[in-house]
Amino acid sequence: MAKRADGRPTVTRRVAAAISVAALAAAFAVVVGALIRHPLQLALAVLLLGSVLAAGWAALVRRGFPRVAAATAGVLAAVLLVLPDLHAYALLATAAGLVALSVAAARTALGHHLARTPRIRGVERASAGVLLLNPLSGHGVATTSRLGERARALGIRPIELDFDDDLRELAEQAVTDGADVLGMAGGDGSQAVVADVARRHDLPFVCVPAGTRNHFARDLGLDRDEPADALAAFGKAVERRVDLGVAGDRVFVNNVSLGAYAALVRAPGYRAAKTATVARCLPDLFGPEARRPLSFPGPDGDPAAAADIVLVSNGPYRLERLTGLGSRERLDLGVLGIVTVAVDRARDVPELVAAELCGDIARFPGYRAWSTPEFAVESADPLIDVAVDGEPQRLPSPLRIGVLPGALRVRLPPDAPGASPAAMAPKGVRRALRALLRVLIGRPATGDRR
Repeated sequence: MAKRADGRPTVTRRVAAAISVAALAAAFAVVVGALIRHPLQLALAVLLLGSVLAAGWAALVRRGFPRVAAATAGVLAAVLLVLPDLHAYALLATAAGLVALSVAAARTALGHHLARTPRIRGVERASAGVLLLNPLSGHGVATTSRLGERARALGIRPIELDFDDDLRELAEQAVTDGADVLGMAGGDGSQAVVADVARRHDLPFVCVPAGTRNHFARDLGLDRDEPADALAAFGKAVERRVDLGVAGDRVFVNNVSLGAYAALVRAPGYRAAKTATVARCLPDLFGPEARRPLSFPGPDGDPAAAADIVLVSNGPYRLERLTGLGSRERLDLGVLGIVTVAVDRARDVPELVAAELCGDIARFPGYRAWSTPEFAVESADPLIDVAVDGEPQRLPSPLRIGVLPGALRVRLPPDAPGASPAAMAPKGVRRALRALLRVLIGRPATGDRR
Protein backbone atom coordinates (compact mmCIF):
# COMPACT_ATOMS: atom_id res chain seq x y z
CA MET A 1 0.00 0.00 0.00
CA ALA A 2 1.38 3.39 -0.96
CA LYS A 3 2.18 5.81 1.81
CA ARG A 4 3.54 9.31 2.01
CA ALA A 5 7.11 9.96 3.03
CA ASP A 6 5.99 12.03 6.03
CA GLY A 7 3.97 9.10 7.40
CA ARG A 8 0.61 10.80 6.94
CA PRO A 9 -2.24 8.82 5.29
CA THR A 10 -3.00 9.08 1.60
CA VAL A 11 -6.30 10.38 0.25
CA THR A 12 -7.43 6.81 -0.45
CA ARG A 13 -6.88 5.79 3.16
CA ARG A 14 -8.69 8.88 4.45
CA VAL A 15 -11.70 8.17 2.23
CA ALA A 16 -11.72 4.54 3.42
CA ALA A 17 -11.63 5.74 7.04
CA ALA A 18 -14.62 8.01 6.38
CA ILE A 19 -16.57 5.12 4.83
CA SER A 20 -15.71 2.83 7.76
CA VAL A 21 -16.82 5.31 10.42
CA ALA A 22 -19.99 6.22 8.51
CA ALA A 23 -20.96 2.56 7.94
CA LEU A 24 -20.43 1.72 11.60
CA ALA A 25 -22.55 4.70 12.69
CA ALA A 26 -25.29 3.67 10.25
CA ALA A 27 -25.27 0.10 11.59
CA PHE A 28 -25.62 1.42 15.14
CA ALA A 29 -28.51 3.64 14.06
CA VAL A 30 -30.28 0.72 12.34
CA VAL A 31 -30.01 -1.48 15.45
CA VAL A 32 -31.18 1.27 17.81
CA GLY A 33 -34.06 2.16 15.48
CA ALA A 34 -35.10 -1.49 15.24
CA LEU A 35 -35.06 -1.87 19.02
CA ILE A 36 -37.25 1.19 19.38
CA ARG A 37 -39.76 0.30 16.66
CA HIS A 38 -39.81 -3.51 16.82
CA PRO A 39 -38.67 -4.56 20.32
CA LEU A 40 -41.00 -7.54 20.68
CA GLN A 41 -40.36 -8.91 17.21
CA LEU A 42 -36.60 -8.73 17.66
CA ALA A 43 -36.75 -10.32 21.10
CA LEU A 44 -38.91 -13.16 19.79
CA ALA A 45 -36.62 -13.71 16.79
CA VAL A 46 -33.54 -13.92 19.04
CA LEU A 47 -35.32 -16.28 21.47
CA LEU A 48 -36.47 -18.62 18.70
CA LEU A 49 -33.08 -18.61 17.02
CA GLY A 50 -31.45 -19.55 20.32
CA SER A 51 -33.97 -22.37 20.71
CA VAL A 52 -33.16 -23.68 17.24
CA LEU A 53 -29.42 -23.69 18.01
CA ALA A 54 -29.79 -25.39 21.40
CA ALA A 55 -32.18 -28.04 20.06
CA GLY A 56 -30.02 -28.64 17.00
CA TRP A 57 -26.93 -29.18 19.15
CA ALA A 58 -28.82 -31.54 21.47
CA ALA A 59 -29.96 -33.56 18.45
CA LEU A 60 -26.38 -33.81 17.14
CA VAL A 61 -24.80 -35.01 20.38
CA ARG A 62 -27.48 -37.51 21.44
CA ARG A 63 -28.77 -40.82 20.14
CA GLY A 64 -32.11 -42.61 20.08
CA PHE A 65 -35.27 -41.01 21.45
CA PRO A 66 -33.52 -37.93 22.95
CA ARG A 67 -32.15 -37.14 19.48
CA VAL A 68 -35.64 -37.43 17.90
CA ALA A 69 -37.19 -35.24 20.62
CA ALA A 70 -34.51 -32.55 20.28
CA ALA A 71 -34.77 -32.58 16.48
CA THR A 72 -38.57 -32.21 16.70
CA ALA A 73 -38.24 -29.25 19.06
CA GLY A 74 -35.68 -27.67 16.74
CA VAL A 75 -37.92 -28.03 13.71
CA LEU A 76 -40.85 -26.52 15.61
CA ALA A 77 -38.73 -23.54 16.70
CA ALA A 78 -37.51 -23.11 13.13
CA VAL A 79 -41.09 -23.02 11.83
CA LEU A 80 -42.02 -20.43 14.45
CA LEU A 81 -39.07 -18.30 13.32
CA VAL A 82 -41.21 -17.00 10.44
CA LEU A 83 -43.75 -15.50 12.86
CA PRO A 84 -41.83 -12.30 13.67
CA ASP A 85 -42.22 -9.53 11.12
CA LEU A 86 -39.79 -10.21 8.28
CA HIS A 87 -38.96 -6.52 8.45
CA ALA A 88 -37.04 -7.25 11.68
CA TYR A 89 -34.83 -9.77 9.89
CA ALA A 90 -34.23 -7.31 7.06
CA LEU A 91 -33.05 -4.72 9.57
CA LEU A 92 -30.70 -7.21 11.22
CA ALA A 93 -29.31 -8.20 7.82
CA THR A 94 -28.81 -4.54 6.91
CA ALA A 95 -26.93 -3.89 10.15
CA ALA A 96 -24.71 -6.93 9.54
CA GLY A 97 -23.96 -5.73 6.01
CA LEU A 98 -23.01 -2.27 7.24
CA VAL A 99 -20.67 -3.73 9.85
CA ALA A 100 -19.01 -5.88 7.17
CA LEU A 101 -18.54 -2.78 4.99
CA SER A 102 -17.07 -0.90 7.94
CA VAL A 103 -14.57 -3.67 8.64
CA ALA A 104 -13.49 -3.92 4.99
CA ALA A 105 -13.01 -0.16 4.72
CA ALA A 106 -11.08 -0.09 8.00
CA ARG A 107 -8.62 -2.64 6.64
CA THR A 108 -7.94 -0.36 3.68
CA ALA A 109 -7.66 2.70 5.89
CA LEU A 110 -5.29 1.18 8.43
CA GLY A 111 -3.39 -1.28 6.24
CA HIS A 112 -0.25 -2.49 8.00
CA HIS A 113 0.42 0.86 9.65
CA LEU A 114 -0.46 -0.42 13.14
CA ALA A 115 2.02 -3.30 12.97
CA ARG A 116 5.29 -3.07 14.83
CA THR A 117 8.25 -3.81 12.58
CA PRO A 118 10.14 -6.91 13.79
CA ARG A 119 13.90 -6.83 14.15
CA ILE A 120 15.30 -7.70 10.72
CA ARG A 121 18.59 -7.52 8.84
CA GLY A 122 19.40 -7.45 5.16
CA VAL A 123 20.98 -10.58 3.63
CA GLU A 124 22.57 -11.33 0.27
CA ARG A 125 21.35 -13.71 -2.42
CA ALA A 126 21.54 -17.42 -1.66
CA SER A 127 24.35 -19.08 -3.57
CA ALA A 128 23.04 -22.65 -3.21
CA GLY A 129 19.36 -22.36 -2.39
CA VAL A 130 17.20 -25.50 -2.29
CA LEU A 131 13.41 -25.62 -2.42
CA LEU A 132 11.62 -28.80 -1.36
CA LEU A 133 8.11 -29.18 -2.79
CA ASN A 134 5.20 -31.26 -1.64
CA PRO A 135 3.03 -31.66 -4.78
CA LEU A 136 0.10 -33.07 -2.75
CA SER A 137 -0.26 -30.15 -0.30
CA GLY A 138 -3.08 -27.69 -0.79
CA HIS A 139 -4.67 -29.72 -3.60
CA GLY A 140 -1.56 -29.40 -5.75
CA VAL A 141 -0.72 -25.70 -5.30
CA ALA A 142 2.98 -26.31 -5.93
CA THR A 143 2.16 -27.92 -9.28
CA THR A 144 -0.51 -25.47 -10.46
CA SER A 145 1.70 -22.50 -9.52
CA ARG A 146 4.67 -24.07 -11.38
CA LEU A 147 6.86 -23.46 -8.34
CA GLY A 148 9.49 -25.96 -9.46
CA GLU A 149 9.93 -24.29 -12.86
CA ARG A 150 9.97 -20.80 -11.36
CA ALA A 151 12.51 -21.82 -8.75
CA ARG A 152 14.81 -23.33 -11.36
CA ALA A 153 14.59 -20.14 -13.43
CA LEU A 154 15.79 -18.18 -10.39
CA GLY A 155 18.76 -20.47 -9.82
CA ILE A 156 17.13 -22.38 -6.97
CA ARG A 157 17.38 -26.18 -6.97
CA PRO A 158 13.89 -27.72 -6.64
CA ILE A 159 13.43 -31.15 -5.03
CA GLU A 160 9.97 -32.64 -5.43
CA LEU A 161 8.74 -35.01 -2.77
CA ASP A 162 7.53 -38.37 -4.12
CA PHE A 163 4.83 -40.41 -2.39
CA ASP A 164 7.24 -42.73 -0.54
CA ASP A 165 10.01 -40.16 0.15
CA ASP A 166 11.02 -39.09 3.64
CA LEU A 167 10.93 -35.29 3.74
CA ARG A 168 13.39 -34.99 6.61
CA GLU A 169 15.90 -37.23 4.84
CA LEU A 170 15.63 -35.15 1.66
CA ALA A 171 16.23 -31.95 3.61
CA GLU A 172 19.21 -33.44 5.44
CA GLN A 173 20.67 -34.63 2.14
CA ALA A 174 20.26 -31.15 0.67
CA VAL A 175 22.32 -29.77 3.57
CA THR A 176 24.96 -32.44 3.03
CA ASP A 177 25.09 -31.46 -0.65
CA GLY A 178 25.92 -27.86 0.27
CA ALA A 179 22.61 -25.97 0.51
CA ASP A 180 23.06 -22.58 2.17
CA VAL A 181 19.31 -21.77 2.29
CA LEU A 182 16.49 -24.31 2.74
CA GLY A 183 12.97 -23.60 1.55
CA MET A 184 9.72 -25.57 1.74
CA ALA A 185 6.65 -25.30 -0.49
CA GLY A 186 3.86 -27.06 1.36
CA GLY A 187 1.56 -26.88 4.36
CA ASP A 188 2.40 -26.21 8.00
CA GLY A 189 3.27 -29.85 8.71
CA SER A 190 5.87 -29.93 5.93
CA GLN A 191 7.12 -26.47 6.89
CA ALA A 192 7.82 -27.69 10.42
CA VAL A 193 9.92 -30.65 9.27
CA VAL A 194 12.19 -28.60 7.00
CA ALA A 195 12.32 -25.70 9.47
CA ASP A 196 13.58 -28.13 12.11
CA VAL A 197 16.36 -29.31 9.79
CA ALA A 198 17.29 -25.69 9.03
CA ARG A 199 17.28 -24.93 12.76
CA ARG A 200 19.55 -27.84 13.60
CA HIS A 201 22.12 -26.69 11.01
CA ASP A 202 21.64 -22.95 11.70
CA LEU A 203 20.61 -22.34 8.09
CA PRO A 204 18.14 -19.70 6.89
CA PHE A 205 14.67 -20.95 5.99
CA VAL A 206 12.24 -19.80 3.29
CA CYS A 207 8.51 -20.46 3.74
CA VAL A 208 6.54 -20.82 0.49
CA PRO A 209 2.78 -21.05 1.19
CA ALA A 210 1.62 -24.05 -0.83
CA GLY A 211 -0.62 -25.83 1.67
CA THR A 212 -4.31 -25.61 2.51
CA ARG A 213 -4.38 -22.89 5.18
CA ASN A 214 -0.75 -21.77 5.50
CA HIS A 215 -1.04 -20.33 9.02
CA PHE A 216 2.73 -19.96 9.41
CA ALA A 217 3.08 -18.05 6.14
CA ARG A 218 0.17 -15.79 7.06
CA ASP A 219 1.70 -14.88 10.42
CA LEU A 220 5.06 -14.21 8.77
CA GLY A 221 3.28 -11.61 6.65
CA LEU A 222 3.45 -13.49 3.33
CA ASP A 223 0.81 -13.32 0.62
CA ARG A 224 -0.85 -16.75 0.71
CA ASP A 225 -2.61 -16.13 -2.61
CA GLU A 226 0.68 -15.67 -4.47
CA PRO A 227 2.99 -18.49 -3.33
CA ALA A 228 5.53 -17.82 -6.09
CA ASP A 229 6.20 -14.35 -4.65
CA ALA A 230 7.87 -15.98 -1.64
CA LEU A 231 10.64 -17.31 -3.90
CA ALA A 232 12.09 -13.78 -3.88
CA ALA A 233 13.40 -14.57 -0.39
CA PHE A 234 16.16 -16.64 -2.02
CA GLY A 235 17.47 -13.40 -3.56
CA LYS A 236 18.44 -10.26 -1.68
CA ALA A 237 16.10 -10.43 1.28
CA VAL A 238 15.54 -9.65 4.94
CA GLU A 239 16.05 -12.12 7.76
CA ARG A 240 14.41 -12.36 11.16
CA ARG A 241 14.39 -14.88 13.97
CA VAL A 242 11.18 -16.60 15.09
CA ASP A 243 10.27 -19.18 17.70
CA LEU A 244 9.48 -22.84 17.12
CA GLY A 245 7.23 -24.99 19.27
CA VAL A 246 8.10 -28.52 20.33
CA ALA A 247 5.67 -31.23 21.45
CA GLY A 248 7.57 -34.20 22.85
CA ASP A 249 10.30 -34.45 20.24
CA ARG A 250 8.22 -33.00 17.36
CA VAL A 251 8.78 -29.42 16.23
CA PHE A 252 5.74 -27.40 15.13
CA VAL A 253 5.37 -23.97 13.55
CA ASN A 254 1.68 -23.38 14.15
CA ASN A 255 -0.16 -25.33 16.86
CA VAL A 256 -0.91 -28.56 18.64
CA SER A 257 -4.60 -29.40 19.04
CA LEU A 258 -5.87 -31.82 21.66
CA GLY A 259 -9.32 -33.02 22.64
CA ALA A 260 -12.30 -33.20 20.29
CA TYR A 261 -10.64 -31.84 17.15
CA ALA A 262 -7.65 -34.14 17.46
CA ALA A 263 -9.98 -37.13 17.93
CA LEU A 264 -11.98 -36.11 14.87
CA VAL A 265 -9.03 -35.86 12.49
CA ARG A 266 -7.93 -39.35 13.58
CA ALA A 267 -11.39 -40.85 13.06
CA PRO A 268 -11.69 -43.33 10.15
CA GLY A 269 -13.13 -41.66 7.07
CA TYR A 270 -12.53 -38.06 8.24
CA ARG A 271 -10.50 -37.04 5.20
CA ALA A 272 -12.90 -38.63 2.71
CA ALA A 273 -16.23 -37.68 4.35
CA LYS A 274 -15.78 -34.96 6.98
CA THR A 275 -19.45 -34.09 7.50
CA ALA A 276 -20.58 -37.67 7.94
CA THR A 277 -17.64 -38.43 10.25
CA VAL A 278 -18.35 -35.39 12.44
CA ALA A 279 -22.03 -36.34 12.72
CA ARG A 280 -21.07 -39.90 13.69
CA CYS A 281 -18.50 -38.83 16.30
CA LEU A 282 -20.26 -35.89 17.97
CA PRO A 283 -22.25 -37.99 20.50
CA ASP A 284 -19.03 -39.63 21.70
CA LEU A 285 -17.18 -36.31 21.91
CA PHE A 286 -19.85 -33.95 23.29
CA GLY A 287 -22.77 -36.12 24.40
CA PRO A 288 -23.88 -36.85 27.97
CA GLU A 289 -21.52 -39.83 28.19
CA ALA A 290 -18.54 -38.06 26.61
CA ARG A 291 -15.17 -38.49 28.33
CA ARG A 292 -12.73 -35.67 29.02
CA PRO A 293 -9.56 -37.63 29.80
CA LEU A 294 -7.14 -34.69 29.62
CA SER A 295 -5.80 -32.87 32.67
CA PHE A 296 -3.46 -29.88 32.68
CA PRO A 297 -2.56 -26.83 34.76
CA GLY A 298 -4.48 -23.60 34.31
CA PRO A 299 -3.02 -20.09 34.12
CA ASP A 300 -2.45 -19.98 37.89
CA GLY A 301 -0.73 -23.37 37.97
CA ASP A 302 -3.64 -25.12 39.65
CA PRO A 303 -5.49 -27.95 37.85
CA ALA A 304 -7.71 -26.46 35.14
CA ALA A 305 -11.34 -27.37 34.52
CA ALA A 306 -11.92 -30.08 31.94
CA ALA A 307 -12.20 -28.84 28.36
CA ASP A 308 -13.48 -30.20 25.05
CA ILE A 309 -10.89 -28.39 22.93
CA VAL A 310 -7.31 -27.54 23.90
CA LEU A 311 -5.17 -25.53 21.51
CA VAL A 312 -1.47 -24.92 22.17
CA SER A 313 0.14 -22.51 19.72
CA ASN A 314 3.66 -21.39 18.92
CA GLY A 315 3.03 -17.85 20.16
CA PRO A 316 -0.32 -16.60 21.48
CA TYR A 317 -3.21 -16.37 19.05
CA ARG A 318 -5.33 -13.28 18.94
CA LEU A 319 -8.71 -14.92 18.69
CA GLU A 320 -11.93 -13.09 17.99
CA ARG A 321 -13.62 -16.18 16.57
CA LEU A 322 -12.88 -19.90 16.77
CA THR A 323 -13.52 -20.35 13.05
CA GLY A 324 -10.38 -19.45 11.12
CA LEU A 325 -8.33 -19.61 14.34
CA GLY A 326 -7.26 -15.97 14.20
CA SER A 327 -3.59 -15.16 13.88
CA ARG A 328 -0.53 -14.42 16.00
CA GLU A 329 0.65 -10.86 16.45
CA ARG A 330 4.22 -11.95 17.20
CA LEU A 331 6.30 -15.07 16.57
CA ASP A 332 9.21 -14.06 18.78
CA LEU A 333 7.75 -13.78 22.30
CA GLY A 334 9.24 -17.03 23.60
CA VAL A 335 5.91 -18.30 24.97
CA LEU A 336 3.12 -20.68 24.03
CA GLY A 337 -0.48 -19.57 23.65
CA ILE A 338 -3.08 -21.78 25.38
CA VAL A 339 -6.78 -21.75 24.47
CA THR A 340 -9.37 -24.07 26.00
CA VAL A 341 -13.09 -24.34 25.20
CA ALA A 342 -15.73 -26.26 27.16
CA VAL A 343 -19.36 -26.72 26.09
CA ASP A 344 -21.16 -28.26 29.06
CA ARG A 345 -24.83 -27.95 28.08
CA ALA A 346 -26.97 -27.48 24.99
CA ARG A 347 -28.06 -24.09 26.28
CA ASP A 348 -24.40 -22.96 26.13
CA VAL A 349 -24.50 -23.22 22.34
CA PRO A 350 -26.56 -20.06 21.58
CA GLU A 351 -24.17 -18.05 23.76
CA LEU A 352 -21.19 -19.59 21.97
CA VAL A 353 -22.69 -18.83 18.56
CA ALA A 354 -23.51 -15.26 19.60
CA ALA A 355 -19.96 -14.67 20.82
CA GLU A 356 -18.64 -16.18 17.60
CA LEU A 357 -20.84 -14.02 15.37
CA CYS A 358 -19.96 -10.86 17.31
CA GLY A 359 -16.24 -11.60 17.03
CA ASP A 360 -15.87 -11.62 20.82
CA ILE A 361 -15.32 -15.27 21.67
CA ALA A 362 -13.57 -14.33 24.93
CA ARG A 363 -17.01 -13.48 26.39
CA PHE A 364 -18.14 -17.11 26.17
CA PRO A 365 -17.92 -18.50 29.75
CA GLY A 366 -16.41 -21.78 28.52
CA TYR A 367 -13.47 -20.01 26.84
CA ARG A 368 -10.10 -19.46 28.52
CA ALA A 369 -6.80 -18.17 27.10
CA TRP A 370 -3.37 -17.55 28.60
CA SER A 371 0.33 -17.81 27.72
CA THR A 372 3.14 -19.82 29.29
CA PRO A 373 6.68 -20.94 28.38
CA GLU A 374 5.78 -24.61 28.83
CA PHE A 375 2.67 -26.76 29.09
CA ALA A 376 2.16 -30.31 30.31
CA VAL A 377 -0.86 -32.47 29.48
CA GLU A 378 -1.73 -35.77 31.11
CA SER A 379 -4.39 -38.26 30.08
CA ALA A 380 -6.28 -41.08 31.72
CA ASP A 381 -5.32 -43.03 28.58
CA PRO A 382 -1.74 -44.10 27.82
CA LEU A 383 -1.77 -42.29 24.46
CA ILE A 384 -3.08 -38.80 23.69
CA ASP A 385 -4.79 -37.91 20.41
CA VAL A 386 -3.12 -34.78 19.06
CA ALA A 387 -3.00 -32.91 15.78
CA VAL A 388 0.46 -31.37 15.30
CA ASP A 389 0.22 -28.64 12.66
CA GLY A 390 -2.91 -30.42 11.45
CA GLU A 391 -1.28 -33.86 11.23
CA PRO A 392 -2.95 -36.53 13.44
CA GLN A 393 -0.66 -38.27 15.93
CA ARG A 394 -0.91 -40.37 19.08
CA LEU A 395 1.73 -39.36 21.62
CA PRO A 396 2.45 -40.87 25.04
CA SER A 397 1.10 -39.31 28.22
CA PRO A 398 2.26 -37.10 29.84
CA LEU A 399 2.99 -34.81 26.91
CA ARG A 400 5.29 -31.84 27.47
CA ILE A 401 5.03 -28.91 25.07
CA GLY A 402 7.55 -26.09 25.01
CA VAL A 403 9.01 -23.34 22.87
CA LEU A 404 12.44 -22.80 21.30
CA PRO A 405 12.89 -19.01 21.43
CA GLY A 406 14.38 -17.43 18.32
CA ALA A 407 15.44 -20.84 17.05
CA LEU A 408 14.68 -20.31 13.34
CA ARG A 409 16.26 -17.86 10.90
CA VAL A 410 13.55 -16.93 8.38
CA ARG A 411 14.23 -15.11 5.11
CA LEU A 412 11.45 -12.94 3.68
CA PRO A 413 11.13 -10.96 0.43
CA PRO A 414 12.01 -7.31 1.14
CA ASP A 415 8.67 -6.11 -0.27
CA ALA A 416 6.49 -8.59 1.67
CA PRO A 417 4.07 -7.00 4.17
CA GLY A 418 5.96 -8.77 6.96
CA ALA A 419 3.09 -8.55 9.46
CA SER A 420 0.23 -10.87 10.40
CA PRO A 421 -3.46 -9.86 10.37
CA ALA A 422 -3.38 -9.70 14.19
CA ALA A 423 -0.43 -7.30 14.13
CA MET A 424 -2.21 -5.02 11.67
CA ALA A 425 -5.56 -4.90 13.47
CA PRO A 426 -6.28 -2.57 16.39
CA LYS A 427 -7.13 -4.18 19.71
CA GLY A 428 -10.74 -3.39 20.50
CA VAL A 429 -13.41 -1.12 19.06
CA ARG A 430 -12.18 1.96 20.91
CA ARG A 431 -8.65 1.69 19.57
CA ALA A 432 -9.99 0.98 16.10
CA LEU A 433 -12.17 4.10 16.17
CA ARG A 434 -9.32 6.19 17.53
CA ALA A 435 -7.01 5.00 14.73
CA LEU A 436 -9.68 5.56 12.08
CA LEU A 437 -10.39 9.09 13.30
CA ARG A 438 -6.67 9.90 13.23
CA VAL A 439 -6.47 8.69 9.64
CA LEU A 440 -9.65 10.61 8.77
CA ILE A 441 -8.15 13.93 9.89
CA GLY A 442 -4.86 13.19 8.13
CA ARG A 443 -2.68 11.95 10.97
CA PRO A 444 -0.71 8.68 11.31
CA ALA A 445 -2.88 5.85 12.64
CA THR A 446 -0.63 5.11 15.62
CA GLY A 447 0.21 8.60 16.80
CA ASP A 448 3.81 8.20 15.63
CA ARG A 449 5.52 7.76 12.29
CA ARG A 450 6.73 4.17 12.45
